[in-house]
Amino acid sequence: MKVINNISDVFFDLDHTLWDFEKNSALAFETIFKLNKMPIDMVQFLHFYIPKNREYWEKYRKDEITQEKMRFGRLKDTLDLIQFDVEDDLINQLSKEYIHYLPQYNHLYEGTIELLDYLRPKYNLHIITNGFASIQGHKLDNSYITHYFKTITNSEMAGVKKPNRLIFEYALNSAKAKKENSIMIGDCIESDVQGALDAGLDAIFFNENNIEVGSHIKQVSQLLDLKKYL
Repeated sequence: MKVINNISDVFFDLDHTLWDFEKNSALAFETIFKLNKMPIDMVQFLHFYIPKNREYWEKYRKDEITQEKMRFGRLKDTLDLIQFDVEDDLINQLSKEYIHYLPQYNHLYEGTIELLDYLRPKYNLHIITNGFASIQGHKLDNSYITHYFKTITNSEMAGVKKPNRLIFEYALNSAKAKKENSIMIGDCIESDVQGALDAGLDAIFFNENNIEVGSHIKQVSQLLDLKKYL
């Protein structure tokens, strides 16, 4: 690893990069299942829900399904897999309650605040997220990190989702940043890293699970290791 010298603007993904989606999601589900008196084994539920959620997000990212179908489908499929019979009306209610409670939890990845404190005096910091506009702001506010970022770009605002180059161009324009002086950091090799590279930005892969990627990809497995690049 070596320091990248030409960077003025750093763009972060939010979920699974700074904001601990899996931990906060589990807490939201525990809350709504308790409220609705549903005796669900959380370990079993999450075992199926986590990959099912990724599957539905991939479809949503590719514009194959709507937000509503994603929110309903990922939950229904998981409940079917654990053989917990629920009426569709209750699934719709649960999906709404989940979106309500999810941003109320505020666990961040280890090192997030220390990293942002380290970066903010040196760079302009920004967010680019495919997450829903209605809840991403609440996640940032409730995690007390909104003030670190000069701009926040979401896919609804830009009209397209990562890895579409247009969302990166939208974010760059909002930030008044040049792509040759900008870098993207995120957990998705396709959406965050390759999307940014294709749009002309540099990129670093937050490779939390240490998956094998090409040697040309800059990567870290812990957030604080970004200090070695920035």
